[in-house]
Order: sequence, then structure tokens, then C-alpha cells
Amino acid sequence: LHGGMERWFEPLDPMLPLQPAWAPLLIELGLLFAKVRAPEGGRWFIEAHAFRIDTSDGVGRPTPEGAHRDGVDFVAVVFVGRRGVRGGETRVFEADGPLGVRFTLEDAWTALLLDDPRVVHESTPIQPEDAAAKGTRDTLVLTYRAGGFQAPG
Repeated sequence: LHGGMERWFEPLDPMLPLQPAWAPLLIELGLLFAKVRAPEGGRWFIEAHAFRIDTSDGVGRPTPEGAHRDGVDFVAVVFVGRRGVRGGETRVFEADGPLGVRFTLEDAWTALLLDDPRVVHESTPIQPEDAAAKGTRDTLVLTYRAGGFQAPG
């Protein structure tokens, strides 16, 4: 899980759940994932993490742990945007095989949906397009897990 790295996140804006698209996004993704594999007890435990990767140190590392699984049932990576960066290629590979895909998320609100037990994924480092300016890459990661929230460690 995460290459042995424990991650800590700042709390999301408390107004986020009040946004009109928030509940429908979570519900519709949950219904879609349940068509693939229904959660035990009929309930998903959902976590949301906002990732802003920046190039203030010259290079930004979206997945410093490398190719990994998140330890959940399903993952939705919602691409929010990128500004002033190059790189950030997303790579998704079969967990037990040689097949994989590589692409760069560029269109805002594009969503990558992952069946976490079946794949490993990573994103390559980003670099600033202009060495004098900081660049950013933003994503919202939603994880769906049956049976309870993930315990730390």
C-alpha cells in the first residue's frame, strides 16, 4: 500500500459537501462501482483527498512511492487541472500481468476509474514549463471501500 508510505492530508473545505455536484458525484460513482462489485453490507466507505502537486522544489512528485495500490476496492481520480507544468503521465498496469496504459490527464474534470485490487498505478513527476515560475497539478481522489474505513499503518 502506497509503497509503505503513510500520507497525511489537510482537511477539505467544509463547504465542499454543500456544493450541488458533490453528493451526486459520490452517489453515482458508488452506484457504478457496485455494478462491478457490490459492497459487503450494501454500503461504501468513501474517503476524499485533494492533491495539489507543485514544482516549488523544481520537481513535483504525484506518487513518490511509485507504482502502488490504494488498498481499497475502487479509486476515482478526478483531474481538476494543471498550470505551467510538463510531465505527470499517468500509468496503469495489470497487477498480475504485463498489460498497461499510459496517458496524460489534461482536460479538467476527466475521471480515471480504477478497480484497485486488479491494477497498480502511478503518475510521473512534473516539472515547471518555465524555471522561473511554479507550476501545479490538481486532482481529487475518491476511494471506495467495503467493510469500513482503512486503518492507518
